[in-house]
Amino acid sequence: MIDGTRLTKSAIRWGMVGGGKGSQIGYVHRSAALRDGYFDLIAGAFDLDPQRGRDFGAELGLDPDRCYADHNAMFAAESARPDGIRCVTIATPNNTHYPIARAALQAGIHVICEKPLTFTTAEALDLQAIAGERGLVVGVAYGYSGHQMIEEAARLVADGALGDIRIVNLQFAHGFHSAAAELDSPAARWRVDPAFAGPSYVLGDLATHPLYISQVICPHLKIRRLLCTRQSFVASRAPLEDNATVLMEYDSGAVGTCWTSAVNAGAMHSQKVRVVGSRGSVEWWDEHPNQLRLEIQGEPARLLDRGMAYLHPQALADDRIGAGHPEGLFDAWANLHYRFALAIEAHEDGVPSRVAGLRYPGIDAGVEGVRWVETCVRSADAGGVWVDYL
Repeated sequence: MIDGTRLTKSAIRWGMVGGGKGSQIGYVHRSAALRDGYFDLIAGAFDLDPQRGRDFGAELGLDPDRCYADHNAMFAAESARPDGIRCVTIATPNNTHYPIARAALQAGIHVICEKPLTFTTAEALDLQAIAGERGLVVGVAYGYSGHQMIEEAARLVADGALGDIRIVNLQFAHGFHSAAAELDSPAARWRVDPAFAGPSYVLGDLATHPLYISQVICPHLKIRRLLCTRQSFVASRAPLEDNATVLMEYDSGAVGTCWTSAVNAGAMHSQKVRVVGSRGSVEWWDEHPNQLRLEIQGEPARLLDRGMAYLHPQALADDRIGAGHPEGLFDAWANLHYRFALAIEAHEDGVPSRVAGLRYPGIDAGVEGVRWVETCVRSADAGGVWVDYL
């Protein structure tokens, strides 16, 4: 149970690119990273406007001399200091992730990056190679995967409680962009512009979250081929999709579906992951993240609750407060950040094997997310055909 006891020797000296004033995701990253004292924010390049970025850094209590005009200036200055940053979070639009992450890794700085990690699989593999050569950690912000009941679902699958896995149903389909929200919202505008968002909108922005969760729950399932169709119901978003459906076949014979949408009018998040086996099923819903629905054929359905003694020990490891008290998104993100810190320290100590069993979305998850989106786009743009998953 997390009780405030530090699991690392010291806080990670930490910087941030993007995530400045008015950035919701920047606030989430800072809240999660600073929550347990595993990170210490000491530098930043928070804004395209250098003065606005410095002013924001001052609001956060940073030394103005360590609030930089851009990421290149920050990496050059900080890597030359004995007390320079050891890790940087990238909370900028998608088109900047690859060059910023590459520059950080080349400067010897660990990376925590918003998803998708890059535009292309080739770019993601390049980052993977650099990180591997330099012994650096790359974490990807699949924040929902830090919820504890996902770990319980993974343990139930591993124990065989569900039997042989047959079906995986994924969904992330909200309704907040059922009209052209981007006309009034700069935060929404770049997400539907290919120059900034890349080759997809909801596939990369939404669907990769439940995709990664499914990989946590069922790590043995490997996609063999998939078929994707995508639509732009708000026509001005074309060629980027605001709705997509993906069919997947796994090498085990299991099948999967993923529906992702920003035009599911009236819906909140509607992110759900359902895994169906030969004996039973589990379902997790991010609007009720402290619970996991377990259904065994021939038995009454059960609603498992976070923090209860009947859960697997691994699902209780990240409890921050006793059962009955709700935990939410910030707790989930904080769970990932303390794992990032453990991984960074182990790599810096030269013993990455120390965290070999530690679950967090690292560089492999980042590469896989980009590969999946790229394959989905290839299928959709070919007319919605089955394509091999390479």
